[in-house]
Amino acid sequence: MVPMTGDGRRFLMLQGPHGPFFRELGTLLRSAGAEVWRIGFNRGDEAYWGKQGFIPYLGTQEDWPARIGAELDRLRITDLILYGDTRFIHAEAVRHARARGIEVHIFEEGYLRPWWVTYERGGSNGNSRLMTLSVPEMRRALEAFETDLIDAPAHWGDMRQHVFYGVAYHARILLANRRYKGFRPHRAQNVVQEFLLHLKRLMAMPLHAVERRLATRRVRVGGFPYHLALLQLEHDSNFQQHSPFSTMTEFLDVAIRGFAEGAPRHHHLVFKAHPLEDGRTQLKSDIARIAREAGVEGRIHFIRGGKLAQLLNHARSAVTTNSTAAQQVLWRGMPLKVFGGAVYDKPEFVSTQPLAEFFAQPTRPDLRAYRDYRRFLLETSQLPGGFYSAAGRRQLLRQVVDMILSPEDPYGAVLSGRAAPRQHLRLVP
Repeated sequence: MVPMTGDGRRFLMLQGPHGPFFRELGTLLRSAGAEVWRIGFNRGDEAYWGKQGFIPYLGTQEDWPARIGAELDRLRITDLILYGDTRFIHAEAVRHARARGIEVHIFEEGYLRPWWVTYERGGSNGNSRLMTLSVPEMRRALEAFETDLIDAPAHWGDMRQHVFYGVAYHARILLANRRYKGFRPHRAQNVVQEFLLHLKRLMAMPLHAVERRLATRRVRVGGFPYHLALLQLEHDSNFQQHSPFSTMTEFLDVAIRGFAEGAPRHHHLVFKAHPLEDGRTQLKSDIARIAREAGVEGRIHFIRGGKLAQLLNHARSAVTTNSTAAQQVLWRGMPLKVFGGAVYDKPEFVSTQPLAEFFAQPTRPDLRAYRDYRRFLLETSQLPGGFYSAAGRRQLLRQVVDMILSPEDPYGAVLSGRAAPRQHLRLVP
């Protein structure tokens, strides 16, 4: 048996989730015997780390490729830890790490979220190893495991903490970032705009909650059959890098016109916004405009976030670009149509019909195949917990450090039959 130790391991972290998760992870890795550094790109990164092993990057984005290669060599790094793999600074780091044979560890929001976090090696979302694994391969690997199929939770457990840390992070950049003159956000908005969006959303939560409940009630008591469209954040890397659309408006146009062409006239279409939608995209007005142009304005609805389960329980089908929320659609055995690259896009349970035909008579998924796929995720990359609440971080850290120190990645360990026992308890909010 290989001892679980960090001796001889040298970790470098780049940007992580807002808040203290990376700092707490680094502390545990050090206690296991590893050496840990973090490169920070702004005052927000610095505030949530501390002084030990912190390396400020004060250069420009253009200088970054040469700098990350030099730092990997100077520190003799063996392992690189990232939150997401598509933003420029992370993509360049992954490229340099692969050229040097450095192990790349990637965190992401859970594919089965909420209540889960994704941990993979090499790539996530459209770059994940899941993209090339078939359901029969997963089934063969699961023959040696007994996994309880946990219900898909109906609500988020740390949304307020998530928003709070976002506000605090951008406030520090806004007010105390003079040292990091070369910092450039990975999104289109500047720091002031990001801060104001987070602050506006935090303050508008009570009003939006009332609006959401009223809109949801209109759908639930309307008495009409409806289909659900799951929206994403337009700036999210999974949408930008692994979908055929460059803007959310393009998806809205395709969805509404496909619905107008194929759906029975008494059916309705409900658009549900992402829980973290902050108003940078004018979804409501765009939906109303396209619905008028397509002649279906009385049959289109918009709901600002909220609990997905309440809407899914009565929907006929769902469409999305590549939202992870689609996992809850499949868990219920509902027909699903996707447009972008997604780790759950398997022919056994995702429709291949043209959109108009899908709205007219959607094909149902192979529920048994999806449940085997979900079991595989629970035995591999999906960890109970979260990045933002204290309880969620504790739950996550109990398992993930051992997985990082393991010689095998989560998928390889299960496929080889050598995976250690996993904890499948649901996080207690």
